Amino acid sequence: MNHEELQRLIDVIVGELTAATARPRAYCLCHSVLDDCCPDRLRGVLDAGATRVGLHATGGAPAGVSSMIDHTLLKPDATRQNIEDLCREAAQFKFATVCVNPTWVALCARLLSGSGVGVCSVVGFPLGATTGDTKGYEARRAIFDGAREIDMVINVGALKSGDLHVVERDIEAVTGPCRDAGVLSKVIIEAALLTDDEKVTACTLAKAAGADYVKTSTGFGPGGATAADVALMRRVVGAEMGVKAAGGVRDLEGMKAMIAAGATRVGASAGVKIVQQARGEKTTAATPSGY
Repeated sequence: MNHEELQRLIDVIVGELTAATARPRAYCLCHSVLDDCCPDRLRGVLDAGATRVGLHATGGAPAGVSSMIDHTLLKPDATRQNIEDLCREAAQFKFATVCVNPTWVALCARLLSGSGVGVCSVVGFPLGATTGDTKGYEARRAIFDGAREIDMVINVGALKSGDLHVVERDIEAVTGPCRDAGVLSKVIIEAALLTDDEKVTACTLAKAAGADYVKTSTGFGPGGATAADVALMRRVVGAEMGVKAAGGVRDLEGMKAMIAAGATRVGASAGVKIVQQARGEKTTAATPSGY
């Protein structure tokens, strides 16, 4: 896809979203967010493949909530013991993955072998300001060490400069090796740094580059996941891609809001707390993370 084709596609999407927002809108009383009420919102989630999620009419917990969580520890001073505890919790609660910095991937892969829990690692994290070839090497090394999912940060500065091909090549440097290895790729757009038009552009480029997911945030930027951003991202990528909400999802209510907005995966350090709340159990302290 050349520059002119990308720009035309982005212009069409922005135009459609602008037309939609021009219509009279009301807050959904269930979730206090704008736009479509819960039946339409959840239809998009189900169409996207989240068949294991069911929100009880009484307002209870989603079914299979643990399988939608990347149990996350990306704090730079995390110790080996912290990582071992993270993996133990992930195996116990059956989270989708543990999400860790690249240095811990091989250890996590060994500890979680045969558990059914995957290992996710980050690339170009947290600024996204390394070059595409560097991100490609990071991705390949993490995959070699045992990562089955890669969360990469886009080149935010290039996006805000309008260098769309730089951004697309940057994303493709990671999605290509992931696709070759049968590994899921997630593209972090760091939504808090972007205008709505830039969020649309970032999601469009991620889709064009063959990413499996778009993701809201690193958790280290000026803001984390919001229901409004998740809903916007879902509308842009459609039902065929995943949307991951990350950064500041600290309890079950927060996770339910993200699911209702269109998220099919959630990154959180408070995964144990969320699952315990879903089960109606007494909560314990969350793993230290800074995410």
